Amino acid sequence: MYVDKFAVEKANQAAVIMAETGETLTYQEFDQRSNQVAHLLRSEGLKRLDHYAVFMENSIYYPEICGAGERSGLYYTCINSYLTADELAYIINNSESQIVFTSTDKCHTLKAALAQCPNVKHCYVIGDSDKGLNDDRFKPYQKAIEDLPTTPVSDESLGTSMLYSSGTTGRPKGILRPLEELPPSDSLPMMTFLKNLWQYRENMIYLSPAPLYHSAPQAAVGLTLRAGGTVIIMEKFDAAKYLDYVSQYAVTHSQLVPTMFSRMLKLPADVKASADLSSLEIAIHAAAPCPAKVKQDMINWWGPIIHEYYGATEGLGFTACNSEEWLAHKGSVGRVIMGDIAILDEDGNPSPKGKPGEIWFKTANAFSYFNDDEKTQEVTSTDGTMSTVGDVGYLDDDGFLYLTDRATFMIISGGVNIYPQETEDLLITHPKIADAAVFGVPNEDFGEEVKAVIQTMPEIDENEDLVLELMAFCAANLSPQKCPRSIDFEAELPRLPTGKLYKRLLRDRYWGDNKNKILG
Repeated sequence: MYVDKFAVEKANQAAVIMAETGETLTYQEFDQRSNQVAHLLRSEGLKRLDHYAVFMENSIYYPEICGAGERSGLYYTCINSYLTADELAYIINNSESQIVFTSTDKCHTLKAALAQCPNVKHCYVIGDSDKGLNDDRFKPYQKAIEDLPTTPVSDESLGTSMLYSSGTTGRPKGILRPLEELPPSDSLPMMTFLKNLWQYRENMIYLSPAPLYHSAPQAAVGLTLRAGGTVIIMEKFDAAKYLDYVSQYAVTHSQLVPTMFSRMLKLPADVKASADLSSLEIAIHAAAPCPAKVKQDMINWWGPIIHEYYGATEGLGFTACNSEEWLAHKGSVGRVIMGDIAILDEDGNPSPKGKPGEIWFKTANAFSYFNDDEKTQEVTSTDGTMSTVGDVGYLDDDGFLYLTDRATFMIISGGVNIYPQETEDLLITHPKIADAAVFGVPNEDFGEEVKAVIQTMPEIDENEDLVLELMAFCAANLSPQKCPRSIDFEAELPRLPTGKLYKRLLRDRYWGDNKNKILG
């Protein structure tokens, strides 16, 4: 996000625009305000390699608050804005954040969390900081920075984010990267790699539809600003509005998740037909597996501009493919372009081509889980050369990787290993289904059986006829062991705005204290 030279060369060009309101921040304003926030952090006593946090919804202030850390040698932790007070307190404490930036809408949750966070000095609030809080630690953001210098701090150095895993299978973990003492004009190797891969360039226009607390939008927004482009931030994702914004702002680049594709594909035909997507050069997706039919339909609609990648926030390794490569290897998440990959069975031996196993990478980027050596060791091979995040997949003869699921969600039924991702991918293509989760539930005879939990499209009746229709749909397209034995309905599945399904919350309702539980 470091700007500096663009503050002069592109002083009046829009750096950031809020999609709905059109509120705009120029490059000069962005540079000045990120400098002011850096001075604020120094005045609070934060020195190089210290930590602060950001807990708020998408906002025009978000990039400048992160940009301040990037030019003052600090680690900044962007926290999921949907967390409860207890979840929030855990991350604030675990990250050792001394300062928290928040908004009026989120400050009451933050206040509840602070009862468990004695080391937080102050919280700076976008908007009204006195809204019934009665807490001296809350300060108005704009007032705090308005009289501070707009020039850089005297000891500028490169900082970076310390983001947390989504916690879909357990407590979230802070992902710490070593940070050399470099000028902020430099860039971490991973960022340079992503800029080249995603074809970012000067004067590009990037539409960001996802929450800024997530790693992919964080990287994309920062790289766009470093490239001299303009960032359009959606306050929240809406399928029809996304298409409107592409036309309105002549968007060239964007990054999405598969659920966004699915929701756009299910828009009325006239809405899709009227969308002007002619400015789009590249659309990237990741974060969750994309059903093959959904991706095929998107390529048919948007053309061969869709790129996919697979890589955990930890940065262990990276696979990618463009549309042409994917069409030749449907269902793949690409070939390895960073790090060496190994697919290992339960005994740690290489799995044959085409047979699923746990995905390990010869670690491409050094990382550790902050304040958690035990968790770091759990995902690291005994010789220290490889790491895993527990995903399961296989390689084809051409070296393309296919994901099957997380190891923790594998179903073992009567001794047969079942990966529910394939069933989920099929169900979500049904026109009456908005979202689907598939996992194992207890079965006295087989240990586990396949359960599907469904979120229907609006105005669809959730009844036994629909259950039978979905059962028949699965039976016509899947082998018997992969078909759900039962189907339940939920008003909305707990899918994170980043696209990841928080399946553990659903699964645990069915297991309770069951002693036969296999899944982690």
